[in-house]
Amino acid sequence: MPVVAIIPARYGSTRLPGKPLSDIHGKPMIQRVYEGVRGARLVDTVLVATDDERIAEAVRSFGGEAAMTRADHASGTDRVAEVAAGLDAELILNVQGDEPELESAAIERLVAMMEGDPQAGIGTLACPFAEGSDPTNPNAVKVVVDRRGRALYFSRSLIPFPRETAGRVQQPPAWLLHLGIYAYRRATLLELCRLPRTPLEETEKLEQLRFLESGYSIAVGIVEKAAIGIDTPEDYAAFVLRCAGS
Repeated sequence: MPVVAIIPARYGSTRLPGKPLSDIHGKPMIQRVYEGVRGARLVDTVLVATDDERIAEAVRSFGGEAAMTRADHASGTDRVAEVAAGLDAELILNVQGDEPELESAAIERLVAMMEGDPQAGIGTLACPFAEGSDPTNPNAVKVVVDRRGRALYFSRSLIPFPRETAGRVQQPPAWLLHLGIYAYRRATLLELCRLPRTPLEETEKLEQLRFLESGYSIAVGIVEKAAIGIDTPEDYAAFVLRCAGS
């Protein structure tokens, strides 16, 4: 099946304006993400979806392909869906544009999971929390899955809650960190973007809850570790230092 990875990228990040064009030792961040996705053998095509000509021009300058979108999308998923509507592809990946350390093996794990499970309309990834990390952090979204590997719920709260230890975190393998990469059957993606917002989504500010609350199932693949996203100037400075030392 044709597999297209779409990287949504906008210029107007509130915490790090112009983030996709942030220079990392001679390469803009969007190029590093793009090249990482291109390294996944199971991906046929990579596109950057953006509403900003500066980002599109940067992508073209390193030989990538950019698709221009409307500027009024509420989420990256909506931006991806606009591009997907014009594609002849069975499987669409939504890859975050601020994770330059995302490993191609993780992308391949997601694609292979979807190819091996034709009943899954939506797929995503999760991993155990790293040693020393804080599962109670509301910015770290948790997911619980059933025995078939389908998501039961996503939350910013600690799920499952360790009642016997009165909430003291002892980091059992039950806690899974949700990773911000998705795979969709094209038809499913276009349906999802027509759904109205739901109470659970509005409460937790997690759009995947709209999908669950609307009756869709989400397959969850487990990988070993998370890629570190870049959300703030501090994240960016730390990543530049890591690259310098590698």
